[in-house]
Amino acid sequence: MSYEWNVRARCAYTRAVKQRTLISSAVAVTAAGAITLAGTMVAQAEETGDAALAAAIDAILKDNRLTDSQAGVVVADAETGEVLYDRGGDKRAIPASNDKLFTTAAALEQLGGDFTYATEVTGDRPVDGVVAGDLYLRGAGDPTILEADYDRLAEDLADLGVSTIDGDLVADDTAFDAVRSGAEWGWSDLQYVYAAEISALTVASGDDYNAGSVRVYIEPGAAEGDAATVEMVPANDYVEIVNTATTGASTSISVNRDPHDNVIRVSGTVAAGGDGTYATRSVIEPTQLVADVFADSLADAGITLNGDLRFGEATPQGGELLASHESAPLSELTADVLKPSNASMAEALFKTLGYHDSGQGTFASGKAAVYDALRPYGVDDGPVRIADGSGISRHNMLTAGTITDLLSGVKDASWFGTWYDALPIACEDGTLASRMCGTPAEGNARAKTGSMTSVSALSGYVTDADGRELVFGVVFNDFLYSTVKDIEDKIAAALAGYSASSTEAEITTFANVEEIDMPEEDPNDRLECSWVEPSVC
Repeated sequence: MSYEWNVRARCAYTRAVKQRTLISSAVAVTAAGAITLAGTMVAQAEETGDAALAAAIDAILKDNRLTDSQAGVVVADAETGEVLYDRGGDKRAIPASNDKLFTTAAALEQLGGDFTYATEVTGDRPVDGVVAGDLYLRGAGDPTILEADYDRLAEDLADLGVSTIDGDLVADDTAFDAVRSGAEWGWSDLQYVYAAEISALTVASGDDYNAGSVRVYIEPGAAEGDAATVEMVPANDYVEIVNTATTGASTSISVNRDPHDNVIRVSGTVAAGGDGTYATRSVIEPTQLVADVFADSLADAGITLNGDLRFGEATPQGGELLASHESAPLSELTADVLKPSNASMAEALFKTLGYHDSGQGTFASGKAAVYDALRPYGVDDGPVRIADGSGISRHNMLTAGTITDLLSGVKDASWFGTWYDALPIACEDGTLASRMCGTPAEGNARAKTGSMTSVSALSGYVTDADGRELVFGVVFNDFLYSTVKDIEDKIAAALAGYSASSTEAEITTFANVEEIDMPEEDPNDRLECSWVEPSVC
């Protein structure tokens, strides 16, 4: 029996009881009391408007999965900031990836939509094709740079006439500090892309821009029983692959990186005659991976490196810029962060904010820069704590009220359109691509998701049936079930279908979200759908 059926049944039962009470009372009153009775009947008619909306959301939140859990839900008028619903809106909770709303808004405010990352190659000007001293590869934090981009940097050097580097190749990642992971990042998450190590000099494994990682492609052999073939992107000698996978009747592959070294073990079976599968894993010390990749790029471009590889040293002043790569502007990158919930890009932005604000790319300076950027928009950082840029840390503490303050406060910002367009759209794209389909929220709600074990969040914008834009913040903590995302969707769908004349029962029917069947707990339900490989959204 569905939860929505129970809500409608309760509403019908309540109306029937009220009607019997009124009829019984009518028998006992005199004609003179008829006016009083009429007044009573009007007073007991079903409520509409904001009171009905509040009752409908209250009913949605009675889901048994939220029993003894923490729920923070705030709904407000996007233009006026008037709060229409507040339940636990001032209670601090872990926001998961709703944290990215704050990072990206601060980045657009402080850095501007035209901001780009530059990765530079500097050294002595070549004489007769020879760079006499060391060659410096300096990163500024670009999380989108690919193996092909390093190849082009090497080709640009070759076009400049460089044939030999007489010194060392020095990988300069000093724009950020050497703290690679955030506080309270779960140890079991560290091999996955959403918890990849942060470096100012890194490389992404594909055009989904998962920085600090390698992607392992597993394909079947010619026949069942044959060894599976494995290819790694970017190609490198820094990460070791131990492959025991074979070709079988079906695909069941395990890919795991050793906890303390860059050894990735591939096991299981991949289906014969199929297209294979893939998995992406983070690396330890991504700066060293980049140095290995770029050294190969130099060799492929016909440039001989006579020296060794060195890491973590600042580029000296006065060197000549020999080649550079520029990223896409932040106005484009914002959607690459928010729609798929890209954690490595968010963390790069966080430390970039700190570097541009204070000259130090650290978690502490990033936190201070986010606070400074968003206070003018009515965001009070006093009762909250931001610990990282992506929301992976369980030290992050936000409130649903603070989130809606941000959502309504930035509507007048010059960059708001870029930020708004970068949010996932219900049943259309990003982490909401398969959610709220067939409800009034489809193509309407734009919101940021959040997913961790016992943490789920959904916050953003939706236009109700009267054409009024609403902001909402929903943060659930401490539940024991694998997912509560359908509860979030019911709230967003109810808001989308709501009008001032709607009754509670009508609002509840708008929240026509398919119930999620939960037999055994699925670990993937704890993740953003874009983090599951192959992606399920």
